[in-house]
Amino acid sequence: MTRVLSAVAMLAIVVGTVWWLPSWATLGLAELVVLLALVEYVDLAERAGAPAPKGLVVVAGLAICAAAARDAAVVTVLMAATVAVGAAAVGKPRGRASGGWTYAAGVFGPLYVGLPLGTLVAIHAERGAETVLLLLAVIVASDAAQFYGGRALGRRPLAPATSPKKTIEGAFCGVLAGSAVMAVASGWGGLAVHPAFGAAFGAALAGIGIVGDLFESKLKREAGVKDVSGLIPGHGGVMDRLDSWLFAIPLFDAVFRGLSA
Repeated sequence: MTRVLSAVAMLAIVVGTVWWLPSWATLGLAELVVLLALVEYVDLAERAGAPAPKGLVVVAGLAICAAAARDAAVVTVLMAATVAVGAAAVGKPRGRASGGWTYAAGVFGPLYVGLPLGTLVAIHAERGAETVLLLLAVIVASDAAQFYGGRALGRRPLAPATSPKKTIEGAFCGVLAGSAVMAVASGWGGLAVHPAFGAAFGAALAGIGIVGDLFESKLKREAGVKDVSGLIPGHGGVMDRLDSWLFAIPLFDAVFRGLSA
């Protein structure tokens, strides 16, 4: 029940801000999330044996988020590179201050967190609240289906060394849920595409979100913690709720840019 209540509260804050308030409020919320996430990130890095200067990391992340919100042309390339590096780290052998933290120390943190969230603000300003809520619907549906589908059907571990509780069956439920939501909403939020394309796009978003989840799980494993923090009752820390978003936003942005070209 605690997990559900926390999720409802978070959704109310995000949806209320995105739907009813202007873009500057969305930027303010994004900057607050960047601040909280990077404080957690630096603490996690220190536990993994890769300490980083907290003040500089946080300030850099806030600045990158603000810059990305202005929709600089280089942002898409930087986000793609950040996701590619993070995805590559998922397959690296586990080891303290190695693998994930080889890639996730110092400058990576502000890019990893600040770029996607700033880009989400830019999407809100350019394309409107409906587009942001479309991505929210896909990620929330996928995460919920992974969690509950995994609990009900999960038998085979997806990545036992990285995330022992995540199962192949749960991941399949998550991809299926993401695909279904995007297929149904294929004409909404500025996405005027065939439902089949919408289904494939939703599956891809859910899939890359799972990779983002595994990457953050790898960071936690190498730091020797279960949750990044206890800030959100029933969910862990801010980074524990952002993991799928941070990898899905770049793909979402790239596809929308391609469709608009």
